[in-house]
Amino acid sequence: MTGTIHRQCTLCEAHCGIDVDVDGDRVVRITGDRDDPISRGYICPKAAALADLYTDPERLRAPVKRVGDEWVQVPWGEALDLAAHGLRGVQERHGRDAVATYVGNPAAHTMSILSVLPLRHVLGSRNNYSATSADQLPQHLTSAEMFGNLAMFPIPDIDRTQYMIVLGANPSVSNGSIMTAPGARHRLRAIITRGGKVVVVDPRRTETAALASEHLQIRPGGDAFLLLGMLHVIFSQGLADLGKLEPIAEGLERVQELASQWSPERAAPIAGIESEAIKRLAREFGAAPAAVAYGRVGLCQQQTGSVTHWLINVLNAVTANLDAPGGAMFPTPPVDVGGLLRLGRIFGFGDHGRYRQRVSGLPELNGELPVAGLGDEILTPGPGQVRGMLVFAGNPVLSTPGGGRLDEAMAKLEWCVAVDMYITETTRHADVILPPVSPLERSDIDVVMPAVAVRNHVRYNPAAVPAPEDGREDWQILNGLTQRLGDGLLSRPTATAAKLGARLAGPERVIDMGLALGPYGLRRGPFSALSVGKLRRAQHGIDLGPLKPRLPGALQTPGKRLRLAPPVLLEEGKRLDRLAIERDAGLADGYDLVLIGRRQLRSNNSWMHNSRRLMKGPDRCTAILHPEDAGPRGLTDGDRVRVVSRVGAIELPLEVSDEIRPGVISIPHGFGHGRRGVGWRVAAAHAGVSVNDITDPAVVDRVTGNAAMNAVPVRVQAG
Repeated sequence: MTGTIHRQCTLCEAHCGIDVDVDGDRVVRITGDRDDPISRGYICPKAAALADLYTDPERLRAPVKRVGDEWVQVPWGEALDLAAHGLRGVQERHGRDAVATYVGNPAAHTMSILSVLPLRHVLGSRNNYSATSADQLPQHLTSAEMFGNLAMFPIPDIDRTQYMIVLGANPSVSNGSIMTAPGARHRLRAIITRGGKVVVVDPRRTETAALASEHLQIRPGGDAFLLLGMLHVIFSQGLADLGKLEPIAEGLERVQELASQWSPERAAPIAGIESEAIKRLAREFGAAPAAVAYGRVGLCQQQTGSVTHWLINVLNAVTANLDAPGGAMFPTPPVDVGGLLRLGRIFGFGDHGRYRQRVSGLPELNGELPVAGLGDEILTPGPGQVRGMLVFAGNPVLSTPGGGRLDEAMAKLEWCVAVDMYITETTRHADVILPPVSPLERSDIDVVMPAVAVRNHVRYNPAAVPAPEDGREDWQILNGLTQRLGDGLLSRPTATAAKLGARLAGPERVIDMGLALGPYGLRRGPFSALSVGKLRRAQHGIDLGPLKPRLPGALQTPGKRLRLAPPVLLEEGKRLDRLAIERDAGLADGYDLVLIGRRQLRSNNSWMHNSRRLMKGPDRCTAILHPEDAGPRGLTDGDRVRVVSRVGAIELPLEVSDEIRPGVISIPHGFGHGRRGVGWRVAAAHAGVSVNDITDPAVVDRVTGNAAMNAVPVRVQAG
């Protein structure tokens, strides 16, 4: 086959359209697809690295099993049998909850995510984990509490807004996270070009802050107090306006009462932003013809993550900017992800708070427990102790808090199965590794990202190069395990039903049904309805139009009410003053700096570090410190420093820069490839250190248990 294949890059949430020029099984070039309705030709450097994944000689191309300290290649049938037998053996010896599952974020970028729920149901364990509890549980919880569905995210209508506040996010690098917006930096510049304003609230002068109209260097953990100060001004100066939401909203008075206690003067020292700036920001936001506040990972990874995201939603709502063009709107995805979650309740998914983690007591959400407690679940003896694991597309040893402790814990597992292309810091603990083909070797349909995109769309992704004859896609591997584990899909009746269900659960068939039942399906008539066949024929994807108002119809709360003051969030808001005192008390005993993370354009968590083209250039695993903090410590640019928290220490090179707020130190995540037995040499040559070796798994968002990996007290000294 020679020619150009039109598809998407699925390495990050942007899912940019790409043109893949191929010559037989060789990838000649990857460029942006100018006819893609969302990305319009934009791509970032990661897209070209799809070819590196495809050709990487260190990528596993056949299953392997552990024999002593060696890996031995085995046929697929034997590998799947061995993997399933080991997992079931752990459960037979210790009970269903003795096997845990962990799903990494690449799973959400492929239609194989649809095969996870049946596999988990067959296992029947409560010990299910994912990257969700490392970076987005607060947004799920606030959506569930306010709108009645944990998958119903308000997304910035970035292409029509006139005023955008960005808190704890760097969309110029991420291209949107829970805001699929390829070429986000161009979209942000367009706001300014059309006479609008972009305000970035971040302790670091990020790539987004560098192009913004204004940058406010907030204290880490101060976002909730800034928002309360703004709400105080909006209520006290008569700027509050629910607009069309007034007839369906409840709890406004309770929110107003909370905000009345937080004048800008009171909020300012805790937020680290002058009171006059808080007042001006509130007045500008309230007066803008279309405005939106947006927050992301930097907020989720705080102890105040849930209450902060709640206050963002409240700010958008009380200024008539929720469910309004140019504000925060709800996409209409072609496959109703929220509806799938409702269906998932049949299998025990789709709700929250129904049970708690054995050791930590942290709450369940959507059938998953917070990963911050996973290490303790493995290391703490007793009924329900985790003794086996299935890891799909994840590297929690590097990406979750207390990674060193989890690394130690995984070494003690009786049995571990990994579905992964590499021998990573996590999968090195596996007994069997089942490798899927690379993204360019498989077809796919974007299911999840249209549910969080800034424009309604859908796209089919044909394979760009032929897969090897004995290659397996992710969903085929997961379904193969489900068939072998067998124990029923519907109330666990028989192994036969489980096997039958797995055979029928090919994702394209499920998606075809989802399209037919969705908003662009059969209700539009048989000739207009979307189908998988129609998606295949639309080589550049299908543009389904701008975001449209959906309330109250889309609400799934009792009586279709917009709940502005859910009790669990309101009560947490009332405790913020106490949390502020605790935060300041943590800066004692020499722990006088606060640690934050940072995202990088040529990095994607831990799993793109084996690409030479992405890793070239200067060392990116560095600590950034302000000159005012470096000078008194006798530190200069390029020195090696030792960063110490209450749970660990790491050493790495230092960058001295005024881009960071004084009192703050920034270290990127995803590095730490120097561990023994890791199977990627390029990554190991740029090993760096794992910042999560010094984050504390006991420090979490107080409502959801989401890992609080930002605003960690540390001390810094010469290495």
